[in-house]
Parts: sequence; structure tokens; C-alpha cells
Amino acid sequence: MPVHLVVLAAGQGSRMNSDRPKVLHEIGQAPLFVHALAAGAALSPERRILVVGHGAEAVRAAALDEDPDIAVVEQGERRGTAHAVAQARTALAGAQGDVFVLYGDTPFIRPETLSMMAAARAGGASVVVLGFEATVPGRYGRLIVEGDELIRIVEYKDATEAERAITLCNSGVICADAAILFQLVDAVGCDNAAEEYYLTDIVSIARDRGLRCTTVACEEAETMGVNTRQELARAEATFQARRRAEAFDDGVSLTAPETVFFAHDTVIGRDATIEPHVIFGPGVTIESGATIRAFSHLEGAHVGDGAVIGPYARLRPGAEIGGDARIGNFVEIKSAEIGPGAKVNHLSYVGDATVGERANLGAGTVTCNYDGVFKHRTEIGAQAFIGSSTMLVAPVRIGTGAMTGSGSVITQDVPDDALAIARARQSNKEGLARRLMSKLRANKAKRTN
Repeated sequence: MPVHLVVLAAGQGSRMNSDRPKVLHEIGQAPLFVHALAAGAALSPERRILVVGHGAEAVRAAALDEDPDIAVVEQGERRGTAHAVAQARTALAGAQGDVFVLYGDTPFIRPETLSMMAAARAGGASVVVLGFEATVPGRYGRLIVEGDELIRIVEYKDATEAERAITLCNSGVICADAAILFQLVDAVGCDNAAEEYYLTDIVSIARDRGLRCTTVACEEAETMGVNTRQELARAEATFQARRRAEAFDDGVSLTAPETVFFAHDTVIGRDATIEPHVIFGPGVTIESGATIRAFSHLEGAHVGDGAVIGPYARLRPGAEIGGDARIGNFVEIKSAEIGPGAKVNHLSYVGDATVGERANLGAGTVTCNYDGVFKHRTEIGAQAFIGSSTMLVAPVRIGTGAMTGSGSVITQDVPDDALAIARARQSNKEGLARRLMSKLRANKAKRTN
């Protein structure tokens, strides 16, 4: 059956004490709401709707940047979860199948859990509610179940002592028949202390209409919400622990896993080795057998099989590192393709460049790519040898098999197999060092006296 996804992301999150909307705070270097969308993406939804409210324009911009095809609707007046879902009515006009309602501040719902809910819908339930067995039920709403039927959801303040003893609690996540969802939402009232329209009320309304409701249970950790900075930190720790465990399962070696930090979309191949204190920003793919050495930072980069990065290396967006290449200590690569087997081993910056296969860049090599207004490219041919402390002033091309002398400032193209030397002629002044130091020491003595 077709699936549609509604993610509620309208809340202010006042307990975050932030000017930023709550759902724009990040886990794994992605906004909270992105994680909810990612979970739903496993169901291949036909329509994706994000309901925004507080900080609507900022959240809208972030959402469209993440997914240009998502529908973003605004809940101008925040009057509860049912009211929020109602804002998706137009975007879901004529929809058939299942509608899942997720929350932008609940990032850990697993795709497998949503699949179980879809299966329950396929089994004949009009409304499926996601529950969890709470270690400390506290003030969560309780799910009242008889057999496989969800009878009602009772809020803590309205529950009897017997009902409060129930540990099956409400997560708020639902799956409902698209054809009847808004009929149920329209029937929700606001006769409560907060005068808000609660989505949970659709269960009792559905049953009053003879519709079947049921529940699916998940692990409590999946329902972790983020409302404070402390909860955000705990959520980040949970995310990182999961990603490290997944890396181990995928055949990746993490020599000090607690010091490695993943982004939400990090991809690492089997038999890769990640040394301590490595940080992955968004958009990184590491191929099989590569090694990322300690204290390196990678973002928007692709590392080929068998390549070695670091220690203390920085790969910025657009870095393409070929197989068996070497990027060494205190080297920065940006918008550059480093060919297979090439070496950039020490204290170098390579930006807006192409480095050919098995080229070797000596220590202190810099591609001078910016003229103050525009960026320009440097091309270094296969098997070229760039002497230490060479400044390559782009645009410039170093030919295949060419060399540059150490300390050169290269401003013109170098033909294939040529040696370019661009530095002042050395001049030795006999005895001048001794005379100069004597004069300086004498001046120093006068000042101290």
C-alpha cells in the first residue's frame, strides 16, 4: 500500500533556551527532524510533509535544502498535535494507503519499527499506535490493551491507580488509514485544561465508530525525545554508540571507538581502520581497506581503497582521494582530486587542484588558488615531483613527469618532463653574519645599561 509521512516540527522547544528552533539542533551533524525523515524514508513514502511553526522559515529552508521535494506546511497557531496534523490536509488530499505521523524531536525510531506498524495496518487495524515498555512510566500516557485491541489511551492525570501501574506507554507515533485520518482529526475536541487538540484522542473516536485500533511495541530507547540541552547531549551519545556498533558489524576497525565521531551519513567500507580521535563531518565515504589515522577531520570527502589519511589531516568538501594515495600530517585538501598512489605527506595545502597518479608533493607545497576574488585550479601531472616549499600560483599546470625545485614560486606552466626553478640566486656575504651579530649584541648591551 502507498505510504505517506507527516513529521511534526512546529514546537518552540523553550527548554532548549535557544534562539534556534528545537528541530534545527543537531545529532550526528544533521538537524533533529532529518533523523525522523530518514527513518520514514525506508518505507519509500509517496508524499513527505513537514509541519513547521516556530522559526518556520529557518526550518523550511533547512528542509528544502535536505529534500527539495518535501512539502512544508505551517501551523501558524500551535493548538496541539491533532491541530498540527490537520495542517497536512491539503498536502495529503486524495492520498490512499497509510499515513505515519512522526515527531521532529524524536530521532531514534527505527525503520524496522515502522515496518511492524505498517504490517499491523495491513492486518486490518485502522489506527496503529506505537507503544513502549517504560522502565519508569512516570507521567506518560498509558495504553489500555485487551488482547491485540487498543481500547484507549489514558493520560496519567486521568488514570486510576490500576491504570498507572501499566508500563505500556504511548510514544505519540501513529499510523492510520489515509482515507479516514482527517475524519478522525476533525472530530477531536479541545475540552481539556490546555484547550488543545490531542492526536491521541483519535483512538477513542475511531473505536466509537466501530474501527479497529491496535498497538506495536518498540524498545524504550527508540522513543527518546529531545527537549533540553542535556537530552540533546544524551541523544548524541546514543547516536554515536549506535554508529560505532554498526561500524564494527560492518567489518570496520575502530582502535579507540569512544573517540571516533560519525555524521549521520558516514559510509565506511569493510577492513577500513579508523584510529583514535577522528571526526567525520557530513558527506564522507571511506572505501574498503583505507586507514584514517589519528586526529584527522574529514567532511564532504571520498577516500579510495587502501589510501592512508593523516595523522592530523584535514579533508574538506570536494576532496577525492584515489586508491593507495597518502595524505600525511598537517595536510589540508579542498576541492581537489588526488590520483591513485599520489603522495602529499607533510605540511601542505592542496585546494582546487588535480594531482595525477603517483605524483609526489614535497613538504610545504601550497596551491595558491585564490586571487582575492576568484578561485583558480592547479593541474599536476602523473608522476610529477614537487619540491618542498613550492608555491604553485594558479592557474598553472605542471606536466607529466615534471619537477619543481624546492622553494620555487611557479607562475607559468611547466612542460612534461621539465624541471622548473623559480627562486632568487643565492649570494654569500663573507663574514657578514659575525659582524651583524656583534653589532646586534652591542646594541642590546647599550639598552640594558
